[in-house]
This record gives sequence, structure tokens and C-alpha cells, in this order.
Amino acid sequence: MQHVILLISLLISWSAAAAELPGIPRFIDEMVERHEFDRAVLADIFAQAQHRPAIIDAISQPASKRSWPEYRASFVNAKRIRLGRQFREKYRLTLRRAERDFGIPQAVIVALIGVETIYGKNMGNYPVLDALTTLAFDYPRRADFFRSELESYLLLSRENGLDLLQTRGSYAGAIGIPQFMPSSYRRYAIDFNGNQKIDLRREARDAIGSVANYLRGYGWVAGEPIAEPVTLGEMPPDTASHTLAEWTALGILSAHAADRPGLPARLLGFTNSDGGQDWWLVFNNFEVITRYNNSNYYAMSVTQLAGRLAESKKLSSTR
Repeated sequence: MQHVILLISLLISWSAAAAELPGIPRFIDEMVERHEFDRAVLADIFAQAQHRPAIIDAISQPASKRSWPEYRASFVNAKRIRLGRQFREKYRLTLRRAERDFGIPQAVIVALIGVETIYGKNMGNYPVLDALTTLAFDYPRRADFFRSELESYLLLSRENGLDLLQTRGSYAGAIGIPQFMPSSYRRYAIDFNGNQKIDLRREARDAIGSVANYLRGYGWVAGEPIAEPVTLGEMPPDTASHTLAEWTALGILSAHAADRPGLPARLLGFTNSDGGQDWWLVFNNFEVITRYNNSNYYAMSVTQLAGRLAESKKLSSTR
């Protein structure tokens, strides 16, 4: 019984600590002044928020610290390919419309959703309010970013009727099938199934259209390549951005050099399971994918999963 009482006491004090984190009273003042929130309502909301140290631990150990073969195996695998084919078949008309309207290859949309949440099967189980509150007021390295996202979350809840206390997502506060941060949800989420509401947690069609809208919004260029493998030969690696004509002069040949000599590209190396390097030229559309997650490993995983999905059926090529 004493152990139970101690556990309850710890849980109560842990919950209370969130409301007392330095900065919350001032944040409430700002939300009242900027957006006319009710002060008493916000005070009650933050009194119920929990400070979760496990979130700090999770965000401090990003998956990209793993080796490339380990990272790739988590996302480019038989399970995601199989489920991706099923998702593609189920939503083939919606994917076709998204490609037509936004210029994003269907395979890329499917792959990105597959990498993010395994097609909606793993959307995260952290209360979004707890995640954003913890990171906004107890993660100094990115406190400004997460305070801004917490502000967007409050606005999103008011605009879209999300339950501030019950909505769950990733440890970073990302929401729904495509794992949009609240600011991206407000800016890029769209009603793509025509039911007069936007729901990225339950409506896969809204998620498909919103991912396409996001990628176009960050500068996706329809018809341009994402990445292509290349051979270096004996030349030393040069990872600066050059045009394809310049890469050709350096001895690195691209399949796109003849018709697009002015196309800029970076050279990236990925350490393979044998300890050697696989080299790729990556283009603007690869950089756009990194705006979803600022990681070369992430963007290459999306690219390669899209390639595997495109191989299994005639979807738009990723190259």
C-alpha cells in the first residue's frame, strides 16, 4: 500500500510540475494578448498538462545516429513495401488526383506516409499538449521552435475542434497519418475528400492531399529527378553543389546531364554494410523532402522506398 501511495504522490507532483515550468505564465499572457484566449481556460489546460522527461530523452537520441544500413532497414523493408502496395491500391484514385493537382509522384506520397506512420498504423501515443509543453519549456536548445508550435497547436485546436488534452501524436508533437507539426497542419492540411472538414488523424484522403500540398509548397518541381546513384572512380569526393555539366567535367556522369546540363545537384555518400560508400547525386526534390525531416537519411529512405513501390507497379518514376 505504501508503494501505491508513493506512486500516486509522484504522479501528482509530476503533473503539477508542468504548470509550474518557468515561462508558462508568460506564455499564457502572450496567448491572451495576441489571440484573445481566455486566461482561466488556458490556466486550467496547463494545470492538466504533464511534464514528461521521457520526451526529452527521446528527442535527444535521433534515429539518424544509427548507421545508414540500420536506419534504411527500419523504413525500406518488406513490411512497408507490402503495406504500401495495399495503401496505393486502396487510394489509387485519390493518389492519381493528388499527382495531377500538385505534381507530386504517387510513389513519393505513399512512401512518405509509409516512413512516417506505416500508413497510419503508428501515429504516436504521446499527448500532444504534454509533448509540446515539455519541449517548449524544458528543452532550451529548441525552445523557440516548440513554443511556436505550442502556439500553433492552441490555434489549431480552436480552429479545427481538436481536443487539446486528448489528441495524441509523436514525442515531438506531430499529428496524424502524415505527422504534421501544428504549424504545418494549419498551413498545408487540406480537405481532399470533399466532406467539408480537415482530419489528418482519420482521413487518409486528406493526408494524401495534404502531403502533396506540403511538398509543392516547399518547392517541389514536377518532372525533375530526386536522386540517382553515381560512380566516383578515382576522383576525391566533392560534396559541394554543382550543375550536371560541371559534374560531367569532374568525371561524374548523370543520366540527366544531356538534357538538363544546368540542373544543380549535391553529391552524398552513404556508408554501406560492407564499409564502402554508395554515392548519389541529389537534386532539388530531395532537398524538399528534407524540409519534412531535416535528415539526408530520412530523404534517402523516402526516395528508395518510393523507388521500390514504383517498381512494383507503373507509378511515377522517382528518378
